[in-house]
Amino acid sequence: MTTGDAPVEAAAPEEPATTTFADLGLGDAVLRALDDVGYETPSAIQAATIPTLLSGRDVVGLAQTGTGKTAAFALPVLDRLDVDQKTPQALVLAPTRELALQVCEAFEKYAAHLRGVHILPVYGGQGYGVQLSALRRGVHIVVGTPGRIMDHLDKGTLDLSELKYLVLDEADEMLKMGFAEDVETILADTPDDKQVALFSATMPAAIRRMSKQYLHDPEEITVKTKTQTSANITQRYLLVAHAQKIDALTRILEVENFEGMIIFVRTKNATEEVAEKLRARGYSAAAINGDVAQAQRERTVDQLKSGKLDILVATDVAARGLDVERISHVVNYDIPTDPEPYVHRIGRTGRAGRSGDAISFVTPRERGLLNRIEKTTKQPLTQMQLPSVEDINVTRLARFDDRITAALGEAERIEGFRDIIAHYVRHHDVPETDVAAALAVVAQGESPLLLDPEAERPSRFDRDRDRGGRDSRGDRGDRYDRDRGDRGDRGDRDDRGGRDRYERDGSDRRHSHPPFKNYRISVGRRQHVDPRQIVGALANEGGLRREEFGKIQIRGDFSLVELPADLPRDVFDRLAGTRISGELIDLRVDKGGSSRGGYDRDRGGYDRGGRDGGRGYDRDRGDRGGRGYDRDGGRGYDKPRRDYDDKPRRDSDDKPRYDNDDKPRYDDDKPARKPRHGSSRD
Repeated sequence: MTTGDAPVEAAAPEEPATTTFADLGLGDAVLRALDDVGYETPSAIQAATIPTLLSGRDVVGLAQTGTGKTAAFALPVLDRLDVDQKTPQALVLAPTRELALQVCEAFEKYAAHLRGVHILPVYGGQGYGVQLSALRRGVHIVVGTPGRIMDHLDKGTLDLSELKYLVLDEADEMLKMGFAEDVETILADTPDDKQVALFSATMPAAIRRMSKQYLHDPEEITVKTKTQTSANITQRYLLVAHAQKIDALTRILEVENFEGMIIFVRTKNATEEVAEKLRARGYSAAAINGDVAQAQRERTVDQLKSGKLDILVATDVAARGLDVERISHVVNYDIPTDPEPYVHRIGRTGRAGRSGDAISFVTPRERGLLNRIEKTTKQPLTQMQLPSVEDINVTRLARFDDRITAALGEAERIEGFRDIIAHYVRHHDVPETDVAAALAVVAQGESPLLLDPEAERPSRFDRDRDRGGRDSRGDRGDRYDRDRGDRGDRGDRDDRGGRDRYERDGSDRRHSHPPFKNYRISVGRRQHVDPRQIVGALANEGGLRREEFGKIQIRGDFSLVELPADLPRDVFDRLAGTRISGELIDLRVDKGGSSRGGYDRDRGGYDRGGRDGGRGYDRDRGDRGGRGYDRDGGRGYDKPRRDYDDKPRRDSDDKPRYDNDDKPRYDDDKPARKPRHGSSRD
């Protein structure tokens, strides 16, 4: 079996290149099964581990994912199995349901020529009834997750009194997921004379301690690779702003020739969001995460294997242990914060000697994570450019040519249509090329074959980069440099609604903004919206920049947003179908002119209204007590004051401004007033 992902260096001398599985001492039944699946030569971990386990010694194996660890422990267990014993003889613990199922499938393949061997996967999310029935009938090998194994032990439904073999697969992951206590309980409550094999990609102190405590004179087998990632995997990265990720992903899907793909994101919600957006763009995509029912997860993976599904959007835990031959590409939509998950992620492709591609999206502020990954894997990632409209059109034309070529290969069907086309040409006096073009129009439908090059415009990230800035999600740029005076880099944290920016001479930076006008959108408190959602929707869909937002006021069933007074017509057109919380925003100019409380970028945050400006979210309240959120003062979030709709209210601009020297500062166009301290009414 050639499963090594890269040239390897074992702690002991490597087996000769001509070593076969028969040389390792395996029986005929297991060898026939290996021939059936096409395995020829063992990988380094298999060549070093199988003879040791066959001799009866405990093993600690250190090897990366995708190096063939499953066969390294499964083959010796099957070779020494006593089929006549009906109680469990072997227990394999895996960190996730998906890995447990994968290991179970591998056991079943390798046991194809062993009569009467029963293997049972035991994991959470599956009904107890199926597992209890199988245990009563008798099983030889149990593969499960620690949590469900502990449940059966507590209920007395799993008898491990005659256990001979215990395997811990990906032990480091089990400890990271909080299974350390369960694993130690299982190790302690099983027979002392059992043989234990522990496999891990790393050797943290907890694993080292566990091996010394529960394993008897284990042989440590270390298979080091020159790199921690497969040499068969082409690794690339794309610098992209967060808001442009879905568009970048769509373009990559257009130009990459992929068979099956896994897209990794950080959160469960992101799996559903990305999958939904891809389905809306015509791709066959599904989400898999910890909240998806186990039966649905299994159906989804089966669809990916059979080709009914092309794209799987997953979290790290949900995709752990997936081994699908069709996966040609892995996309890190959200780059992991630690190098180890990166290795496991891209290990879903390029397995067993196959080639694969890994593409990682990196925002400018995540360059440090990229450097850590390159340092850990000892492989540089190649920067790729976002596919242009021309690249997409070239790919579409090539695929169109391929479709024509494939159709020309169907001689019988071509013959049937040839007379029809000839009849049309004779009776309508139309050139055959025009008829072919007309048929292409019919086949293409309403969607254009080629994109319009004029429609391509630079992304927000490209615009920021061109003028010396960085990612639009809060990185330092030169947007405000011309107004900072001698303040240098202080106070440039404008990504969360903006700070109150006043120069030392008291000038108001709002004078540099374009004139604002109130616009109305049809979502408010009833739709549970917040200013971040509104800014995100209008900026991403409408192409607005952060400095083009003024105050945001959220009312009961609508909101008011200050935007440039001369908002172009095309912005309205782009926002025509935009939804927030499932509701169309219906952007239009507000005719009411009301201006109560809200999110004011220049006044420092979100103010729900109320007398004297309320007590809402305000970053620059200075030392005005415990009202609002103060990043520097560490004050908590207090409930906003009640709105007094029938009473006149002052604009909050008549309140003192506080700078870093904690002295009050007033607007130039207002007389200085003594700061008011709000009443205790709530």
